[in-house]
Amino acid sequence: MQLRSGYLYTEKVFLTGADPMSIGFGKMKRLLDMIHQYLPYCACVASYASIKNISRYSVDELSILHDAGLRLLYIGFETGRDDILKLMNKGHTVNEATQQARKLNEAKIQFNTVVMYGIAGKGESVDNAFATAKMINQFITSRVITMNLTVFYGTALDSMVRKGDFIPPDGNERLLEIKTLLEKLEPKKPMLFDTTHPTNIIKIQGTLPKDREILINTVEKYIKTF
Repeated sequence: MQLRSGYLYTEKVFLTGADPMSIGFGKMKRLLDMIHQYLPYCACVASYASIKNISRYSVDELSILHDAGLRLLYIGFETGRDDILKLMNKGHTVNEATQQARKLNEAKIQFNTVVMYGIAGKGESVDNAFATAKMINQFITSRVITMNLTVFYGTALDSMVRKGDFIPPDGNERLLEIKTLLEKLEPKKPMLFDTTHPTNIIKIQGTLPKDREILINTVEKYIKTF
């Protein structure tokens, strides 16, 4: 019903929900065909996706979905460290994330890589940035989107913080993590670096590698005044 009442000249559709890719290839293909039927001018269907559910698709299936209009995914890679992925209950390893990212590259589906700084805890931020950059350097992504660790009341992580089992890094260490990430990312193609999500403690955006020095200098200024 929503598609039937949609604006005919809609150019982009975003599939809502935590992970629409979980519906599987058959249903996703039918959904994309319906979007094309009712919104023939739609050139891009975007969606959130998890590494776990992407792994259920073959390269051929992903290529078919690309040709049917699926052109952009937002994926929570979070970190390049397996111990932190386990802490977050992400359900995938760094190696699995890299494999699925490369599969998307082969299928020509663009995706944005979402990572989180501060998640490794006090004293671990630089190492986490090194590991995350090493992971991202193994595939091609359109954009790296950073999010700042937020500890929500009543969560398992909140309980760990209260018990002293997890100590969040301070603001300067988090900024140093962003700076290190900027220094170590070596994209094979121009890639946007984006910290404009509301959770971030600094709002910068630019293209790597072209704007690397400008972005790093901006972060350093924040570190000196934070």
